[in-house]
Amino acid sequence: MDTKLSNVKSFLLNNIVWSLLVMTIFLVGMLDPRFFSASIFSNILTQATVLGILAFAQSFALILGAIDLSLLGTMSFSATVGAILLKNGLPVPLAVVSILLVGLAIGMINGVLIAKLKAVPLIETLAVKLTLLGAFLAITKGRAITNLPDSFKWLGQGSIGKIPFLPLVFIFVFIAVYIVWNKTPVGRSLFAVGGNSFAAHVSGIKVDRIIIFAYGASGLLAGIAGCLLAAYMGAVTSTFGISYDMNNIAAAIIGGVACSGGQGTAQGVLGGILLLTVIQVGLQILGVSSYHVQMINGLIIFVAVLLDAIRVKSQH
Repeated sequence: MDTKLSNVKSFLLNNIVWSLLVMTIFLVGMLDPRFFSASIFSNILTQATVLGILAFAQSFALILGAIDLSLLGTMSFSATVGAILLKNGLPVPLAVVSILLVGLAIGMINGVLIAKLKAVPLIETLAVKLTLLGAFLAITKGRAITNLPDSFKWLGQGSIGKIPFLPLVFIFVFIAVYIVWNKTPVGRSLFAVGGNSFAAHVSGIKVDRIIIFAYGASGLLAGIAGCLLAAYMGAVTSTFGISYDMNNIAAAIIGGVACSGGQGTAQGVLGGILLLTVIQVGLQILGVSSYHVQMINGLIIFVAVLLDAIRVKSQH
């Protein structure tokens, strides 16, 4: 009986995000019926795309029991490189590939420094973030890069039929992450390293390669997020992506990815992403002051850490 109760408790803690999501949707809908409309739900999915891709990027590091604070710098710098290349006449497909390669390269560098040189992830990725944001400002001199080609902006603003393109990319990323985490040897190795790196090493897993892979995937996803955000905004500005800086961590943790590593599901992260986006869109619809929104975002991050602590305690 105790085992059954423990299993139920564990299941509820690991899936509480979906219950909170349903409750939040109905609460906002009761306060303002306009929330229950196809256009609002389409807007939620569109706004969730960049945050969602960054949350999945962060999850790769969190599953290792580490963190990647460089995501904002990676997406900003890679988007800037792409925007400059576009302004200099590079075809859109090549510019997009360049953005993704820059993101991947930064992630791989993080992975090598952490795996091979045993750099502390928190400090190393923070240093990379500050360096990249500094380079970003030095290149742009604080000025926005605008007038990007319409064919590039279509990636963020266009649609296929009546379906916006951004959510389609988000769904594709979710499916890809789900498959990698659940259906591939590298995904199983990722969780094994996060759960106990020494045991993983003894069992024959190349721990360093998994760390480099995880940070490479994180950097690549940050590059994709930067590309889509630049296309959605039609520009790269001095405050590019700053609102996603900490929320990507909150979304992953609320979605059940343990800070201690070795735990998390793609569907849980998806729930965390949707919950944060529904709250933000709901606050906008209800006309809540932007001053209060920042405070609420801080409380959400606090709740995310609290939920993670409760989950960890319940397992001991």
